[in-house]
Order: sequence, then structure tokens, then C-alpha cells
Amino acid sequence: MDYLRPYIHPDGIRQATGFKYHRITDRRTPLDRKAPYDAHVAWERAAQHAGNFLFNRERQVEFLAGRMDRPPIVVAPYDAELFGHWWFEGPMFLDFLFRKMQYDQDLVAPITPSEYLAHYPTNQVATPGDSSWGYRGYAEVWLNGANDWVYRHLHTMGERMVELARGYPDAGGLRRRALDQAARELLLAQASDWPFIMKTGTTTPYAVGRVCDHINRFNHLYDSVRRGAVHEPWLAELEARDNLFPEIDYRIYTR
Repeated sequence: MDYLRPYIHPDGIRQATGFKYHRITDRRTPLDRKAPYDAHVAWERAAQHAGNFLFNRERQVEFLAGRMDRPPIVVAPYDAELFGHWWFEGPMFLDFLFRKMQYDQDLVAPITPSEYLAHYPTNQVATPGDSSWGYRGYAEVWLNGANDWVYRHLHTMGERMVELARGYPDAGGLRRRALDQAARELLLAQASDWPFIMKTGTTTPYAVGRVCDHINRFNHLYDSVRRGAVHEPWLAELEARDNLFPEIDYRIYTR
């Protein structure tokens, strides 16, 4: 505790310190018997994995290049939270991967989809199959008997947000702040974590409470904007409590 005290809450509350104490060792080994975490070994393994990933992308590109009329693009989408949350060395892996792409070969280079489309704007249209990383590979984690009640509210909120944005395309002052906050409340209500928690049953009352809070706040903002009677102290409290996307522009919902 003497060593960790500078890195935790002043009251001694345990929290994430950024330090990792144990290596995986073995999946069947209990925590109190795991070997200590060795950062150098972990870095070496992350570098090895990055090299292996890049090697396979090189072979993939070589295979595709002979069958296409343009340089192939490999799209590799991952949940950002995997790199660091579920995989502690994930940020190291990304660091090594981009360094290796820059210095260790000249076949694969990073590019965004929009940059690729700027070079090759005409492409075959493809419709991906409906799937997810959730249970059974489809959407039933986020749409089932435990959480399906959420979506009728989200659809109504979305429609109302478009109505507000189109009805007040040049709002300023207090009304502009209220419209921006309404957009935040909509996005917060739409967060997929809430139905996920309702399905898994971990902290269901919290998830239900958060969804209801954001729905109620949005509806109050909607009514206040339409009446032209926004209560500034209440709005300021919302802005301070949930300041997601501080530069948000409600007018994105006019499109």
C-alpha cells in the first residue's frame, strides 16, 4: 500500500492504477498463484504478434493483388475497447504494428476507407449480412424480452430530434444549448451498453435508470424548446453532468 498510495484515491478507494500485477500464466491457475507480470516479456510478445499479423496481411494482399484491377484494401474493424480493456497489451500491439508497416516492409500501408474511395471511387456495392459479435452472432443480445421496451422510445426520440433540428435550423443562445444537449441525451440513451446490461443482468437497475433519465431529460428539453421556455439553471446542470461531445452540433440531425 505504501508503494501504491500515490496512484490511488486519497481515501484509499481501490481503482485502476494502470499497473498490471499478474501475467496470464495459465488459464486454470488461480490469481494468487499466477506469476508476476513481466512488462519486457509482454512487449516482446506484442511485437511478435504485430509482426505475425502484418505478415499475414502481406500474404493476403499478395493473393488479392493478382485478382483485382486495383490495389486491394483490407478492412479490419475492431471494437476500440479491446485494445487496452480486454487486451492489456493491445495499445503496444498497435504501436508495433504501425511502426512495422512503416519500417519493415513496403507492401502494406495504412489507409482509411474514405481515402481509398478518393483514389478508386467506383466499386462493387456489397450489403453485409446482419450479424454482431454478440451471442449466436446476431442482435438478440441487444433486442430481446429484457430490453425491447427501450426501442420505441429511442425511435420516437430520433424522430423528434430531426423535427427539432429542422424546425430550428439557425438557433442561437439558450435554445442552441438546449438543442445540443437534446442531441447528447439522445446519443446517451442510444448507448448499446444499456440493453447489453439488461440482457446480462449485471447492474440492471442502473442501466434502466440511465435510459429512463436520458429519455425524460430529452422529452423535457423537447417540450421546453418548443414552448420557448428553457430553464437555464437546469440546462446548465445537465451540461455539467453529461458533457459528451462538447463540440456537438445539433444540426447534424437536419440531414
